[in-house]
Amino acid sequence: MFMQHTQISPARVSGLLDAARSAARAIPPAFPLDATVAVNPALGQTHEDLATASARLARVAGVVLTRPRSDYAADIKAGKITNDDLAAALIACPSALKPHDLALLRAKVAMDAPAPRPLPTIAELAAQATGTDWPAVIERTFGLWAAGYFDRGQALWSHTPGRGAFAAWQAWASRDLTPEIAGLRGFCDHAAHAPDTPERSILRAAERLGLDERAAGTAFHRLLADLGGWAQHARWLLWQAELTGDSDNTLGDLLAIRLIWEEALLAHVPEIADQWHAVVTAHAAPVAPTPDQVIDAILQDAAERAFQRQLSLQLGGAQGTPTRPVLQAAFCIDVRSEVFRRALEAQNPAIETIGFAGFFGLPLAHTAHGSDTVESHLPVLLTPGLTSTSGTQGPDEIESRISARAVRAWGRFRQAAVSSFAFVEAAGPFYGAKLVKDALGHAKATRADPAPQVVGGLDAQTKAEIGAKVLKAMSMTGGFAKLVLLLGHGAQVTNNPHESAYHCGACGGHTGEVSARLLAQLLNDPETRAGLTAQGIDLPQDTLFVAGLHDTTTDAVTLYADTAAPDHRAELKQAQRWLKAAGAQARAERALRIKGATADTVAARATNWAEVRPEWGLAGCAAFVAAPRAVTAQADLGGRSFLHSYDWTTDEGFATLELILTAPVVVASWISLQYYGSAIAPEVFGGGNKLIHNVTGGIGVVEGNGGRLRPGLPWQAVHDGQHLAHEPLRLSVLVEAPEAAISDVLRKHPEVQALFDNGWLHLFTLKEGRIAARYRPGLSWSGERPFAQAA
Repeated sequence: MFMQHTQISPARVSGLLDAARSAARAIPPAFPLDATVAVNPALGQTHEDLATASARLARVAGVVLTRPRSDYAADIKAGKITNDDLAAALIACPSALKPHDLALLRAKVAMDAPAPRPLPTIAELAAQATGTDWPAVIERTFGLWAAGYFDRGQALWSHTPGRGAFAAWQAWASRDLTPEIAGLRGFCDHAAHAPDTPERSILRAAERLGLDERAAGTAFHRLLADLGGWAQHARWLLWQAELTGDSDNTLGDLLAIRLIWEEALLAHVPEIADQWHAVVTAHAAPVAPTPDQVIDAILQDAAERAFQRQLSLQLGGAQGTPTRPVLQAAFCIDVRSEVFRRALEAQNPAIETIGFAGFFGLPLAHTAHGSDTVESHLPVLLTPGLTSTSGTQGPDEIESRISARAVRAWGRFRQAAVSSFAFVEAAGPFYGAKLVKDALGHAKATRADPAPQVVGGLDAQTKAEIGAKVLKAMSMTGGFAKLVLLLGHGAQVTNNPHESAYHCGACGGHTGEVSARLLAQLLNDPETRAGLTAQGIDLPQDTLFVAGLHDTTTDAVTLYADTAAPDHRAELKQAQRWLKAAGAQARAERALRIKGATADTVAARATNWAEVRPEWGLAGCAAFVAAPRAVTAQADLGGRSFLHSYDWTTDEGFATLELILTAPVVVASWISLQYYGSAIAPEVFGGGNKLIHNVTGGIGVVEGNGGRLRPGLPWQAVHDGQHLAHEPLRLSVLVEAPEAAISDVLRKHPEVQALFDNGWLHLFTLKEGRIAARYRPGLSWSGERPFAQAA
């Protein structure tokens, strides 16, 4: 990511640039709005436990990674967290700083922990000395430049193509008089005559600021964290580059830019030198948690054990299933599907539902009908292996492309600074009528694209291999119904920049429509079916696969008639009746969580442009279960659990187990921890207030008219206005498989093992539908049932 140069001591270069690399890796990526994907905001800290990560982020961002003590105290008073939960968390904590007994821990709960403050930047020290709000000046001017530089097609004017971020900023800053007007004389000249590469600028600034290798790590991290979402967008650029074996230097450029500001301000306000020296000394100290941070981590663990205890009471043993279901429906593992699956199963006891990651095992690079853009419809941890398109070669495709380009051009025109006022004046009455119409729920429904196709096609052997691989991963090797639904999901919303965050995370922030339709086509293909028997799949001739899309905002399901099915007309009509009834039941349940909503009105929120909470998304997510459906079929899990169908007895070589632990579990952990971070530390990891959002550069949102890019989820996605709608808990993963097999997978994937070893995820095994063992750091397991007494 950083190029070497040879004009400064090699040892000095190596240490400081290593510190810069480490600081860059400590920043989580933020995906752009067109394909928003949930990200673990503590992604760069997963090598540390919660208390240590809290200490690090307190130093660099003023972040608290746990709830206020008063929240835990309230749960203890209400009996939600018991003495057993507290004692178990206390015993499990390895820190020597923990309270010596339960009585002391309980006493500490009543005492507020001191609020952390990040170590100050030079800009903050200079602001205290001069009275000029230098952090605000930097945020404003940097945000204005970054919005143009990183623009993805929204702006009419943007940076000169072909320049790196550092060179582009130098050209900008050498002409931007804002800092000089604020009192920082000579800044334009200082920026213009900075060293010619970001590496040299970093090294020169480190020398001038007195940063050695020990202090540089968290000092650099502090400055990148200060840039908010802009640094996280640059981290995404690096993430994307590394997926293809490449690299990207943008994060290093941004660090160099921020250091140039620090240099200039220290020279401008030399009287703060002693204060800055004390800050550097603090940065050089090893990162270590305080006793209060250890206590808060114990309380968080206790809250999670309380949830796990309640969850264990709901799980049951295996239940009998009919020889042949009257209907099978495969849903995404998304927690919102759990509500609909229960509702659908309630329509007939012979209905069977299945959970599988919503990209349905097809790693697609897809071009939609009328689009010029290639979309990645797969988890962000994977790279595409298939190319697909919904486009055609006829006049309809050409017309759609022209129409789409016209819509984009019109959107850019009405958003541009030059034309926005003219647009409002000319089109205001027309758009006013449109907004009223949309608010009353009369917006037009969107049409489905033509059936997608794999570009270039697939030979018969490849079709059979892909079909068998997907079916085995879904634990579907026999017992097929006459009708099998493959239901992806998406969310119909209006006037919501974060729309893609409500879509399928396993599909890269897109809906699951394309993946479901392609898989249905593949499994209905005669060539695929002819080869499945040799792959160990017993697929009856009368089984038909039909794709559909579950709209999680309205709980309506659309089925796609991509395959003629005259022999299944009766089954399809019955399935549609069941789906309609299940949708009504699911809406009634969801309405209980949404203030002011009823079963009759909850669907209308999808088309209301003024609705800041069209649905709760994945708020409340807390568990991931990989097991046969029978384990959870009798439980009402409240839309809080990711449910992945898995039968370890049919998993030869545990290949499917490895896939589940390294892809769906990790994606679910990112979702869980993004909700966690947005609820716990909204000022750093949250998207801010929807009511004052402005889309910037097609990348993300700012609050108001500029400044810091806001990553994460809007406050309205996790809070109902009075209370948190998302209970911040780290994900509990329950897998029905032998402990030895799970340990073998973790041993092969140390980055996944670190998530469990350091407590970012909890892991349990199931046996006969009950929790059998808890994972311990270092590939060990508890020998007894963790919740035997409670059960």
